[in-house]
Amino acid sequence: MPPTPTSTRIAMLGAGVLTVAALVAGAASPASAASAATIDPAADSAGLALAPGTVTVLRAGDSPFLFSYGYNSHLKIAGGYFTDGGKVYVVVKLNSGTKKFSKNVTAHTHPITPGGAIYVETTVASPCGAGNNGYARAYDYTTGRWSPRLPVPICQRID
Repeated sequence: MPPTPTSTRIAMLGAGVLTVAALVAGAASPASAASAATIDPAADSAGLALAPGTVTVLRAGDSPFLFSYGYNSHLKIAGGYFTDGGKVYVVVKLNSGTKKFSKNVTAHTHPITPGGAIYVETTVASPCGAGNNGYARAYDYTTGRWSPRLPVPICQRID
């Protein structure tokens, strides 16, 4: 049966059995309990981790997203469509893969940003020269989904 535009991810805990349904249109087949048990967001992996009893409905347009802006002379990363009340890992890296900033935050409701929203002030200086030499990503631990890469400028000293 082909995937539908709206798919449901369901995790149920009953008699020690974890059941996971298909994720979103075009996604991989259901994951086993063993693969759902571990996740390494620092490696930018696309693993799966669900809390027992979690029911999350994901629509094609409800993918996590990020945007950035300068605030208080620092790069600020924000985004939406994360799990409200869920833990989110935010990372900023150079295009070479060198990590410049990372932090775990909790997504909350916001009057303007849809879904669970995050707003993170990084330690990366901003603004800096034109051009994006890095990117930001965010990982929603509850849904096991990464946001797309957001190109960002990362200021670096040149001596």
